[in-house]
Parts: sequence; structure tokens; C-alpha cells
Amino acid sequence: MLHVRTLIAVGATALALFGGCAKRPAMTVASAPAPVGAAQAQPAPTPPPPPPAAVQPAPPPPPPAAAPEPARPAPKEFVAVAALRPVFFDFDRYEIRPADRKILDANAQWLKDNATQIVLIEGHCDERGTNEYNLGLGERRARATMNYLVNHGIAADRITLVSYGEERPLCTEKNERCWQQNRRAAFLVKER
Repeated sequence: MLHVRTLIAVGATALALFGGCAKRPAMTVASAPAPVGAAQAQPAPTPPPPPPAAVQPAPPPPPPAAAPEPARPAPKEFVAVAALRPVFFDFDRYEIRPADRKILDANAQWLKDNATQIVLIEGHCDERGTNEYNLGLGERRARATMNYLVNHGIAADRITLVSYGEERPLCTEKNERCWQQNRRAAFLVKER
């Protein structure tokens, strides 16, 4: 048992003498030699700062705040005027028909003559097709009508669009004559 204690004591002493903690490597600072003729009492160069710890990149700046869109007037604020006539569309189409260009030309002239009025263009469809499809088609019809007016001198900021799809039919019979009346872009106005 004495030999075991002696071995443990010798092992602990050897470990203390030779093991110890690992030493940090010394940092050396390279510096240029002093210029010839310089005064002997120069301050020792300052060592560079230690490398920074893992620096997190700064978060990106927040996106610039978008300018708020001007409030769009509510459709209930608009009224119909007899001078602005609706235009009609072929089944499942949103192109302006040649006969309806004359109507839009007259509507554009009325809007030019009444520059204080803003216009709401409603896009409508017949009952055929899904609600979602008809809302999209009604929007394309209203947009095509707006584009025609803008190309004929009406400022786009005077025009508001809305699509009702099949929700507001003029006629409820189940035939082509009736469906044709429902495929339209209608115009309502209000004073600015």
C-alpha cells in the first residue's frame, strides 16, 4: 500500500511540474526601426487592439416608408349622369369594340369639359363563370376602358376602378340578349 501512495505522490508532482496550464503564445508587435538621428527617448509603440470578438453585422436599415396612397373615394359617393354612356363587351372579352370607341370618345370629351369631376368605372360581367373569374374579368374591362380614356387625354388620377363581376346585373333572364346587357363598363362621377 505504501508503494501505491508513493506512486500517486510522484505522479502528482510530475504532473504539477510538467503538465500545468497551456501558455498563451506571446504576441509580438513588429515595428520599424527608429530613424537615424532620432531622439533616444521615444515612446514605445502601442500594440494594436486585439481582434474584435465576432461582430454581428448591423441589421439592415428599415425600408423607406412608402408614401401613403391617397384615399380612394367610396363608390357610394358617385352618381350616374346621362351624358356618360356605358360600353359593352363580347363574351369573355375585355377589348374595346369599334362601335364603343365612339361612345368612349364622347365620354372623354364630357370629362374634358367637366374637369372638376372624377370618374368611377365599374366593370361588370354576365352570370357565366366563377365569381373569382368574373371579378377579374370585370376589373380587366374597367382597366381597358380607363386606358382608352387616359390615351385620349383624361388624367389617370381622376379615375377610380371597381369590379362587381356578376354581382350587379341589369337583366336577370337566362339568354344572350340579357347577358349582353350585363357585360359592360359603367361610369359614375363626383365632384373633386
